[in-house]
Amino acid sequence: MADFTAIKERQRQAWESGDYARVGVTLQIMAERLVEAAGVRAGQRVLDVACGQGNAAIAGARRFAEATGVDYVAGLLDQGRQRAEAERLDVTFMEGDAERLPFPDASFDVTLSTVGVMFAPDQERAAAEVARVTRPGGTLGLASWTPDGLVGMMFRAIGAYAPPPPQVRSPMLWGTQERLRELFGDKVEWVGLATRTYEFCYRSPEHFADWFLANYGPIHRLGSTMDDATLANFAADLAEVPKKFNRADDGTVLAAGEYLEAVGIRR
Repeated sequence: MADFTAIKERQRQAWESGDYARVGVTLQIMAERLVEAAGVRAGQRVLDVACGQGNAAIAGARRFAEATGVDYVAGLLDQGRQRAEAERLDVTFMEGDAERLPFPDASFDVTLSTVGVMFAPDQERAAAEVARVTRPGGTLGLASWTPDGLVGMMFRAIGAYAPPPPQVRSPMLWGTQERLRELFGDKVEWVGLATRTYEFCYRSPEHFADWFLANYGPIHRLGSTMDDATLANFAADLAEVPKKFNRADDGTVLAAGEYLEAVGIRR
């Protein structure tokens, strides 16, 4: 049986390394799209689960919702608070575990997660918590990378150097309709399931690899354990990932990263 507590602690340490917020803020458009798709309105109670530096919480606050972000990485929450303060937005950021959300049942009108909750190792428990804190008739909105998209390919490259625990299912499964239906069962009626793309823009494939090695916590932490030769091979493998999706012909990267945007109603 998987020791999810130990796995989560290793994950938390990985996300604390590097500077994920520099990567995360580039994904803000995904949160804006999700908030719009979920129909967030002024005055609604909105939760952003595994919020990181607060993309969806901030997007909700821009629509005058009562927005809360929860994450287990304190440093990312601090950056979320700084972002909200800079924009003069009223957002509450709380430390908490996506598998044990620190809120009563039916606390929120809308519960969102932008490529966040998908990384919880105990997927069934995380899905149950997302449903639990959403009021009946409320809305769930999830944006999750797909298994065969750019980020799915990147995680396969990572797995070649550091295989995930065998008891933990791939987070990319959240990017499939079949897995969402397995996880949420009859608790959620999915009313919108759309495959969308986010454009990864970098100066070159090598810049893409260097950026993720420097900033993306799990990749940064893994790279820091490697000798020079292994690190060079790892960087080369990461640089190959955007090449498979690249539409630019000038040496830069313009590559579509596929994700599933899912909107459902809590039954």
